[in-house]
Amino acid sequence: MKSLYDKAAFDEIIKRIELVQSGMQRQWGKMDPAQMFAHCTAAVKVPAGKAFPPRLMIGRILGPLFKSRFLGKGEFTRNSPTDPSFIVADPRDFKMEKEGLLRLLRELSDAGEAGCSKHPHSFFGKLTPREWGVAMHKHLDHHLRQFGA
Repeated sequence: MKSLYDKAAFDEIIKRIELVQSGMQRQWGKMDPAQMFAHCTAAVKVPAGKAFPPRLMIGRILGPLFKSRFLGKGEFTRNSPTDPSFIVADPRDFKMEKEGLLRLLRELSDAGEAGCSKHPHSFFGKLTPREWGVAMHKHLDHHLRQFGA
């Protein structure tokens, strides 16, 4: 499984982010590219130790049943549910959001697995740094595919 903590996988994600332009059309979902970058930044803030969303009750019940699928080999499906705190519906500045995501990803990579937050995932609960790296890679891949990058 690819992880953001693996240099080759990290570099690939950065290159794909650089391909996204402000006028690109989504292939599914509701977000434009700037909103997608803001959404991804909100998600990456958790393993980076900059955000601490509470555990969702539904996740406490169903999270263990879906955790292996979430971290497994398959891609995230289109229109997958998300933590309500990660929803971005308001207009965003494309350049600022893209630069912010790239900066945060570099911080996460530079800190390495040892710097990964111990805060639980809001739905799946406790994740190891390796699992966080896999989850964030899959999440970013999902949204980059959304815009054909």
